[in-house]
Amino acid sequence: MRSVWLQVTRRGYATNTANVARKWIYAKTFKGEPNASNFRLETEPLPSTLQEGEFLAEAEYLSVDPYMRPYMLAYPEGSLMIGGQVARVIKSANARFPVGASIFGQFGWRTHTVCDPARLEKDRPYVLPDFGSLPASLGLGVLGMPGNTAYFGLRELCQPKVGETVVVSGAAGAVGSAVGQIAKIHGCRAIGIAGTDAKCDWLQRTLGFDGAINYKRGEVYAELKRLAPKGIDIYFDNVGGPITEAVVKQMNLYGRIAVCGTISNYNSAITKVTDPQRQFVFKQLRMEGFVVWRWNDRWLEGIEANLKWIREGRLAYEETVTKGFERMPDAFIDMLRGGNTGKAVVKV
Repeated sequence: MRSVWLQVTRRGYATNTANVARKWIYAKTFKGEPNASNFRLETEPLPSTLQEGEFLAEAEYLSVDPYMRPYMLAYPEGSLMIGGQVARVIKSANARFPVGASIFGQFGWRTHTVCDPARLEKDRPYVLPDFGSLPASLGLGVLGMPGNTAYFGLRELCQPKVGETVVVSGAAGAVGSAVGQIAKIHGCRAIGIAGTDAKCDWLQRTLGFDGAINYKRGEVYAELKRLAPKGIDIYFDNVGGPITEAVVKQMNLYGRIAVCGTISNYNSAITKVTDPQRQFVFKQLRMEGFVVWRWNDRWLEGIEANLKWIREGRLAYEETVTKGFERMPDAFIDMLRGGNTGKAVVKV
């Protein structure tokens, strides 16, 4: 959004405090686990008028996601914190984004944004489909980027078949919890790996996973042997590290692995694991890393499929909601520590 705001500075500003945006700045480069010193809250005046094609959006819900931790390392100190938000259009000079529309935008950690989509080369905002009685915040979760990550990552890269066993790490998060359920919809067995007994219980009792493992008990390899005695056909990897090592050793012939994240080493040094090449050669495994934006041209397909499954009672969701824009860093830090179940969002 930087180019838009540079244009704004050449226009007049309204001085009323209601026309001021708040924003969180990447104040200090992340080293290890993020803390309060990495962030700085600033204000920015909004323009008094809009140019043709622009609209003004007010954030309602903002997302905090694991990818923000490694991605921000590519940005200089002083940059706006990146991220998506569900916002309401409150002023518009763009017929495609009328006042009152609920939209998704990659506007970063800010309360108000002036945007002209025509000036953006990528990450253009879009009006959310009609969710009916479902909360708009789902546009950040199961009906947004995490839901599409699960939908396309599992279906396109892993091509699940009826009767196969699917293992998901980070299974109680926004992506992992959807992956396991979509695997069940496709007739697979789903085993989740999470960080607490409560999360494991939620995966099985509420979401219908066939098994769940608390990795903090240190028995991942043995538990996988018990829960998947015939081996593992598909692994959806959100964490990397020793957990992935334990899973790969139990993959079946022609197993498929989708690498979505490596959260185990976002805040710490990369853990050394046994060279997996032997497993890949003799079991003829296939591993592919991905980011969900490769399916931008099919974005609404994923949202509509997940919405259909929710309405059919086949896809459940949970959100961990932090209230208050001023608590964005707290929600982000807590999420990276595994404090969320389902999607972590901040309600402004």
